[in-house]
Amino acid sequence: MASVSESLNGLLRTDGALCSALVDANSGMMLGSAGTGLDLELAAAGNTEVVRAKMRTMKSLGLTDAIEDILITLSKQYHIIRPVAAKPGIFMYLVLDKSRANLAMARRACQDAEGSLSF
Repeated sequence: MASVSESLNGLLRTDGALCSALVDANSGMMLGSAGTGLDLELAAAGNTEVVRAKMRTMKSLGLTDAIEDILITLSKQYHIIRPVAAKPGIFMYLVLDKSRANLAMARRACQDAEGSLSF
């Protein structure tokens, strides 16, 4: 098991990783962060709205499935949002430089970090 700090710093070892955060989607507050390149406080609050919107949409559609991850592809970056299954309302957020990142490996790194995370 890894602490929040260890998990987030571990994500930064992923090729192309710029920064990562653990966020409480109920409040929009960051529980931890690592790396640089973005205002992670602002990103945490903004991506909380993304998660909430997707949850509302799934409910409206009658979907009873769970979100594995949400991928936002920008021209120069990937943003991965991964809800923590063991802690409803908490999600991991990873920002990658698109030119240096391997998306499949980054998604796997998020999955591994989620699995080893301890609070």
